[in-house]
Amino acid sequence: MIPITPTLSIDESELQEQFIRASGPGGQNVNKVETAVQLRFDAGHSPSLPEDVRARLVKLAGRRMTEDGMLIIEARRFRTQGRNRDDALQRLVELIRQATEAPKPRKKTRPTLASQKRRLESKQKRGEAKKLRRTVPGSD
Repeated sequence: MIPITPTLSIDESELQEQFIRASGPGGQNVNKVETAVQLRFDAGHSPSLPEDVRARLVKLAGRRMTEDGMLIIEARRFRTQGRNRDDALQRLVELIRQATEAPKPRKKTRPTLASQKRRLESKQKRGEAKKLRRTVPGSD
């Protein structure tokens, strides 16, 4: 089990790893060894995720989420397969952890009377300045 929060954890069997060749640092190893990791997590059908967390995860994941609910994280930052594996897992955990935090509800506020007055006065001044730029009729 991979702990996300004290109340939420994901079973390791829900994750699929695929190793691919990476571009970037690594010397000749880049052409020979598959060090990049493609981590797949089926967020759309995972029994570990509550519905509200799943919905927020879809929004947070953006392009990393496929249409059928598969979350794909690619890690190719490091030269070794092990470090890329850890990096991909850490990024997945962090993404799910962000999705578990419910957004704070927005409280509606109204502008103060003084701020409304300032806004109208600045608009009035701006209009006056523009009015002075006009050509005077009959001055040709």
